[in-house]
Amino acid sequence: MSLKDKVIIVTGGTSGIGEACTRHFAGLGAKVVCASIQETEGEALAAELDAVDFVCTDVSDEDSVKGLVARTLELHGRLDAVHCNAGVWARGLVTEFNEADWNKVMGVNVKGVFLTAKHAIPELEKSGSGVLLITTSVASEIGFPAHALYCASKAALEATVRCLATDHAGKVRVVSVSPGTIDTPMLAASCQGWDKPVAELYAEVEKKIPVRRLGQPLDIAKAAAFLLSDDAAYINGTSLVLDGGTMGLPPW
Repeated sequence: MSLKDKVIIVTGGTSGIGEACTRHFAGLGAKVVCASIQETEGEALAAELDAVDFVCTDVSDEDSVKGLVARTLELHGRLDAVHCNAGVWARGLVTEFNEADWNKVMGVNVKGVFLTAKHAIPELEKSGSGVLLITTSVASEIGFPAHALYCASKAALEATVRCLATDHAGKVRVVSVSPGTIDTPMLAASCQGWDKPVAELYAEVEKKIPVRRLGQPLDIAKAAAFLLSDDAAYINGTSLVLDGGTMGLPPW
């Protein structure tokens, strides 16, 4: 498996899974363009890693996404792969959500992927073996309490993977990684407001996951690197679930 000299955009590339992917892809020899709204963190990554360039990007804004793709071409002259990883989360019942929540979650998680695909796919088609990878979630298949908006956004992405793989058949592979419980800042944020400390909640969850631990961002990065590599050339239009076996658990 090799990503050597591949030009890869990673959106949401400054935190959690995205940061792990930025670092891991660069370590495998890729030229990584890290995109995020977290400017301080992005500039620090670019300063630390020679193979990484940072472009401050709001994936929910079309001009910003166009600028990201244009800057990537200025830097490297081509685009081989894109990892659409930027994502946000919000808790609440459907009876409580408001337009601001909708615009935030759907704007980043779904519209952001559509905009990135819209402007990146023409360049991926030119590469001859372009890959579009999307971070979805097991939330697309599980009814997490008070997560209807987030779950809906991730389910939309699973359908998008299948449609894009069909629409761009023979030109671009489209795949996704579907993480389970991963030790990220987003997971920690989702635990706020409970009546137990985060560490205690994590310990309880670890006992239930069949591999007996939380997933780490690097677990996802390693799988993502494989899917972006030529070794995964026959994997298309589908999702790789990385949940430590959680989806196989009985409901009791």
